[in-house]
Amino acid sequence: MLPLINNLQELRQAKMILRDIMEDLDEYAVPYNPMIPVGIMIETPSAALTSSMLATDSDFFSIGTNDLTQYTLAVDRANEHVATLYSSADPAVLQLIRSVIHDANKAKIGLSICGEVASDPEFIILLLGMGARTLSLAPPMIPEIKQIIRSVTIEQCHHLARRVTVMDSQRQIKNYLRDAAMKILPEAF
Repeated sequence: MLPLINNLQELRQAKMILRDIMEDLDEYAVPYNPMIPVGIMIETPSAALTSSMLATDSDFFSIGTNDLTQYTLAVDRANEHVATLYSSADPAVLQLIRSVIHDANKAKIGLSICGEVASDPEFIILLLGMGARTLSLAPPMIPEIKQIIRSVTIEQCHHLARRVTVMDSQRQIKNYLRDAAMKILPEAF
């Protein structure tokens, strides 16, 4: 998985370097998997906005929600003066995530979601409703996330995702997601 790819040219250059390395391994008779899947982290708005193009040269995507949120909102989440502005529930962030999921599914390539959002019970129904099916979670969160997933239908998730698309503030979205998750798993809140 290649991190911080911004455009198709960078992806193609990285894949050329990978092919050069494979040729070197062949030359020295070092065994390796020549069919290793090559995917990218979608961490920047430019990658998210061009994900349909990037999908043509990728075997899979992993959406890095922490960095994607930070770079989309231009907010350093570690800076105490502006950290309160950091929210993955911001409509711009969610629109980018939705678009990348759509493009990956359309191209029939693998897609996973990683970062805090993938382990947050409030976001699981939304991610499923957007079409995500693979999450990279913090191990302690697995039981709670499994319980949420087992408690909803995909149609319920689609309905929630459609409702969120018309909301215009991160506060409204966050409250709606929290209310939906609390109905399923009240002990998590």
